[in-house]
Amino acid sequence: MRKTFTDFLRVTFKWFLDPIGGFLNRIGLTPNSVTLLGVLGNIIAAFFIARGQIMIGGIIILIAWPIDALDGTMARLRGEASDWGAFVDSVSDRYSELIVLGALLYYFAMSNQHIAEVVTFAAAAGSILVSYVKARAEAQSFSAKEGLLTRAERYFVLGPSLAFNIPVIGVWIIAILANFTALQRIWVVRAQAHGSEKKISAKEYKNA
Repeated sequence: MRKTFTDFLRVTFKWFLDPIGGFLNRIGLTPNSVTLLGVLGNIIAAFFIARGQIMIGGIIILIAWPIDALDGTMARLRGEASDWGAFVDSVSDRYSELIVLGALLYYFAMSNQHIAEVVTFAAAAGSILVSYVKARAEAQSFSAKEGLLTRAERYFVLGPSLAFNIPVIGVWIIAILANFTALQRIWVVRAQAHGSEKKISAKEYKNA
């Protein structure tokens, strides 16, 4: 199976995440509670972003993201990794991302940056489609983890662009590359589907 950038980050920073995850487990926190802390961090960031305090919001996002990355580590260390935990994590990630982009959309609307409003909407749509295409593909027994701008990459774009007070650049990058990634995944699934059809046809021909 092809490794994603998120998989690469988990392996690369395992030395850092495992001790912290172990400590949080020992003090009684659960993986899902840490997931919710990550969402709370993004809600706080969104509050500042909506008020126009973009840099503060970006810094909070950069702090909250490593916290959010700990839930999977904690579940693995506890031997409690489950489909439910993965589901909660995935849904929470979508909420976190949309809350931040929604705050940006509000900020751009209040400051009459109409083009930026449209671009932010496109960024939100692309971000959701990247995840939706993957989920629908897996529901049909295909794989669609590939892509140029998965969730980890989007945070690497969004967090710093907010922290350096250049949100318009950040949403432009996400709007273009997230939608490109969704199309990439659609193409990958199409290739798998056509490959499956060819295998079935060849089998039917052989058994005829």
